Amino acid sequence: MNDYTFFNLRTLCTSLAIFWGGLQLAYAQKPTSTQLFTPQQLIDIVKKNHPVAKQASILVEKAKAELLSAKGAFDPVFEMDASRKTFDGKNYYFYTNPQLKLPTPIGVDVKTGLENNGGQFVTSEASKGQTSYLGLEMALLKGVTIDKRRAALQQAKIFNKQSEQEKLNVLNNLFFDAYADYWQWAGAYQLYTVYSKFVQTAQNRLRLIRVSFKNGDRSVVDTVEAYTQLQNFQLQQAEALLKLNNASLELSNHLWQQNDSAYLLPQTAIPDTIQFAFTEKISNTDAQIAQAALQNPIIKSYQYKLDALEVEKRLKFQSLLPYVTLKANILNKGYNTLKAVDIPFIENNYKWGLDIKVPLLLREGRGDYQKAKLKIKETALEIDNKQWQIENKMRYYLNENNYLQQQLKITQSMFNNYSTLLRNEELRFAQGESSLFLINSREMKVIESLQKQIELRTKYQKARFAIDWAAGLLQ
Repeated sequence: MNDYTFFNLRTLCTSLAIFWGGLQLAYAQKPTSTQLFTPQQLIDIVKKNHPVAKQASILVEKAKAELLSAKGAFDPVFEMDASRKTFDGKNYYFYTNPQLKLPTPIGVDVKTGLENNGGQFVTSEASKGQTSYLGLEMALLKGVTIDKRRAALQQAKIFNKQSEQEKLNVLNNLFFDAYADYWQWAGAYQLYTVYSKFVQTAQNRLRLIRVSFKNGDRSVVDTVEAYTQLQNFQLQQAEALLKLNNASLELSNHLWQQNDSAYLLPQTAIPDTIQFAFTEKISNTDAQIAQAALQNPIIKSYQYKLDALEVEKRLKFQSLLPYVTLKANILNKGYNTLKAVDIPFIENNYKWGLDIKVPLLLREGRGDYQKAKLKIKETALEIDNKQWQIENKMRYYLNENNYLQQQLKITQSMFNNYSTLLRNEELRFAQGESSLFLINSREMKVIESLQKQIELRTKYQKARFAIDWAAGLLQ
């Protein structure tokens, strides 16, 4: 072997070693000065600090406040009616009538009170002196099973549960956006890393070829060819860096601190390259799809809406019934209402009455009841439509997931084949049977296959998380 052949083989072997070392490092992590930033760390930050996540929690707090307000309709109420009139030296009257009203969830209001009335001109209905009473007020027809207070309380409880589902839906959408931006950033990082390694390889190759040119072993055309390839890689590296920086800014939209201040993604942060290359086979069965669709917070929220409309329908039905309210009280002298109370006493010491109101045509009641039934039908149809959309959306992403897995296998095979062709071309070049132009052409095919593979992996990761997003399970 002459010196020229030995130097040529040594140069090419060195270049080949640098090149394949660069390819192996393309998917490796950066030096220890960098910091791994995983998808779970991102989601933890979003869940704790993102303003939209906090707004979702406020939805639940507002629903709890509404429930507390609805319970206030059943708070005990103390009333006091006190008046006195004295004129021209005459004590016309004085009334001192405190009353305690106790609403109950069964639609009966319990009332108890004291009366102390006197004067020269007390109304004939009032009892002079100190008296007391204990009684109740209840509906006999309209409002027996439900009234506005009880309906408001029941609906407030339903809306409280519904707000939890609305919160989950907000978080589900928020987390999916975060995952999508994360994998876009991870793909941009991988692409920039690949071009950076190829730039390094091209720089080393150009340096070796220039040395060979100075020694008379290479022509000036080879140096131009190597330099042009380097420039091409540098252009692609600059474009990849722009995409990486923009992807980092998009990801930074999800980064917030506890004090509600946003911050940019640190330049030392790198994505989880191992999880980026992860694939898994997902079964596609209609039973699983239907079950997942039922668990979607959107569907659950609509179901709670339907429950609230059922309460409204029951309330509107009461408008078709006559309004009949019974008021009954036990009366006693002094401030001890239950003193010496027995059947003969009650028969001679009571006060009762009926309030009756009957709309003759019931047009308002019939119209409100009909509207309540139509709202229920409308919501039920909307639930069916939403559920079908969710199921088809899951099928869409499952199909995309399977398609991308097949494409990834093909691109991996293409990368292996192009790599083999490049190695063979390097060997032929070492034997003087090829040219640097053909090596560069083979090298471009290797890069194109890596580009396609990174693009498909980015899409695959988004599609993989989109399945859980469509099912409403990301949160």
